[in-house]
Amino acid sequence: MSSLRGGYRVVPQLENISWLVHGFGTKHWRETDWNRDPHLGRFRRVHLRQVHSDIIVFIKRIPSRLLSGDALITGFSGILLIIKTADCLPVILAEREGKAVAAVHCGWRGTRKRVLQKVLYAMQKNSGCRPKDMLAGMGPCIARECYEVGKSVYSDFARRGLHERVFQEHPSREGRYFLDIREANHAQMTECGVLPENIFSLNLCTHCEDDLWSYRRDRKSAGRLMNFVGMLPPGR
Repeated sequence: MSSLRGGYRVVPQLENISWLVHGFGTKHWRETDWNRDPHLGRFRRVHLRQVHSDIIVFIKRIPSRLLSGDALITGFSGILLIIKTADCLPVILAEREGKAVAAVHCGWRGTRKRVLQKVLYAMQKNSGCRPKDMLAGMGPCIARECYEVGKSVYSDFARRGLHERVFQEHPSREGRYFLDIREANHAQMTECGVLPENIFSLNLCTHCEDDLWSYRRDRKSAGRLMNFVGMLPPGR
């Protein structure tokens, strides 16, 4: 289940946290909309040049230039972390007591590199965020039934010890598989100690939903969905 607020969706279980703002954008949420939202207009925004990596960027202040990477972490209020997607899985993380939040871009390359696990380890090391105290929101992404990959992707995941259950053989095309990118990242979080009951998912397929961008469906005409998380300043 999700709640649609303007041009983005929120996870109901996370919406009830007074100091947390978050959202998973639809194709109707644009750059010009940030300042129109009474909650989001007060934030300073940070995004990355995403490169399908396991590069993690810690944000203490707004950078003077565009940085490269695929995960953002901050322990400071008033900063909005933004990840853009168009079939890849966006994941937001929040420590229950507000020690830190993170936004992570999980495509198949980042998932193969265990970027989400590395973010959890980094939050534990640098901010004292214990996995059992973490809350996670998984946004819309391409569903397994729509996400066909080749033998090289399957073999690469297997060599790295990732769960084979996230693949399903194509019923009619030899050497082709369907990849469940959502389940792959869910498994990585629980391996780290995140409690399954603290992982909340918007089970929407970007390829199937008309109000979401999909690179596989829309190709060069695809825009990007803007997914975000941040902490409100105390007393706001």
